[in-house]
Amino acid sequence: MKRPDLRILIAASIVLLNGIGAAQAASCTKGELPAARYPQRSGPLNEAEMTMARNAWKYFENNLQPESGLVNAVDGYPSTTMWDTASYLAAIVAANDLGVIDREQARKRIGAVIATFNRMSFFRDELPNKVYHAKTVEKADYSNKPGEIGFSAIDLGRLLIWLKIVKERYPEHADGIDRFVLRWKFDKIVDRAGTLYGARVDDKNRTEYVQEGRLGYEEYAAKGFELWGISTEQASRPEPYETISTYCVDVPFDSRDPRKTSQHNYVVSESYVLDGIEFNWDLARDRDTDDRRHSHEWIVRFAHRVYQAQENRHRETGILTARSEHQLDQEPYFVYDTVYSDGYAWNTITDTGKHVPQFAAVSLKAALGMWVIWKSDYTDLLFRTIATAVDPAKGYYEGILENGKGPIKTFTANNNGIMLEALLYKAKGKILKWGPRREGLWEKTFNQPYGNDAQARFSLRKAENCVPGEQGGEAKPC
Repeated sequence: MKRPDLRILIAASIVLLNGIGAAQAASCTKGELPAARYPQRSGPLNEAEMTMARNAWKYFENNLQPESGLVNAVDGYPSTTMWDTASYLAAIVAANDLGVIDREQARKRIGAVIATFNRMSFFRDELPNKVYHAKTVEKADYSNKPGEIGFSAIDLGRLLIWLKIVKERYPEHADGIDRFVLRWKFDKIVDRAGTLYGARVDDKNRTEYVQEGRLGYEEYAAKGFELWGISTEQASRPEPYETISTYCVDVPFDSRDPRKTSQHNYVVSESYVLDGIEFNWDLARDRDTDDRRHSHEWIVRFAHRVYQAQENRHRETGILTARSEHQLDQEPYFVYDTVYSDGYAWNTITDTGKHVPQFAAVSLKAALGMWVIWKSDYTDLLFRTIATAVDPAKGYYEGILENGKGPIKTFTANNNGIMLEALLYKAKGKILKWGPRREGLWEKTFNQPYGNDAQARFSLRKAENCVPGEQGGEAKPC
């Protein structure tokens, strides 16, 4: 039987939304989480999945900057961030392991990135800047003009995760990676309580250090620091959080008030999906290789809820749902497309909090991540839908608009990199594979395997020395 046209289905379901209201949960039971019983997908990739991997890698062939070894974060635009560079490293590792490229190609690409890391200048000589020109490696602002604008603890946490993965899988690059990370001034990014801080520049060109991260992304990024022996006790806790009920699911969200902190409490799929495929929802340094077990228990529960709310929404409304942050091919060019944010379920907003529901979309990276972690009829439907959202000459589109107006015709490193990661997880399981214990530059510096005393060796800032945004009012320099 011919499947209904997706655009007609979505448009009709939007009309139905107005009449759902309190009756939205008609066919689901409060608190029920079938997702907790869904198996993950595992096994060799079939031809359709290998085609997906090859198509996703095309993005990285097209967007390599030979002078720096970096890739553009967005197709054709020579700018990148540390988060997007981590997604590029993920793409290299996945493409090699899946047989899209050989190990020598992977080694050369990784080597070029590490060489650039070791010559790039940092924000105020402290940590990597938020943005770099991908060709010249100059520190840049968001318009890609030269400038220092701060650093992001969340971006750098993801980068630390992928630097550790590369160290374990490609030990020939370990010393170069260690030299790069040994330049970081960790006392600027984490305090003695294990709270993560980002940096920004005020209108008087002063540096402000502000607590960074909200539930989901904060704990995911914290694992990156833990892998390098830096305690993140405060950042690794789920508290403070509350739940909001939507489509029979109590979805957890960070309860810090965005009106006081100037940070939005986005609930999206991406952080939970990345934790699942990279760590198998294990604690950061857990070496257990059994993909059927997950040692980070509350992350598992929260991930199931975030997924289940999206499946239930589709069941009740007919709207295909796979929510995550994504780029756009028109202004405002980037949105946070959430399960919950700033007091509202299914809220799509800009970074300034403007409500833009017309840009709600099925995120391809979220959809494929959900497909590989939760094997269900719903994720099968997601896979069939996104598989054709591709330009074989460029890679996969960023998303498919929920309003039926077609794909978002932009291509990014993050989307295509995470899609490759997801396929690697299906083929090989947990991505963080521990190699033999070794004592490289990092370990020798701290005189203990894997840097277990790194926290004590860094002169970490006392928590009371700053006024972070979460306490309300203006942050002050530290």
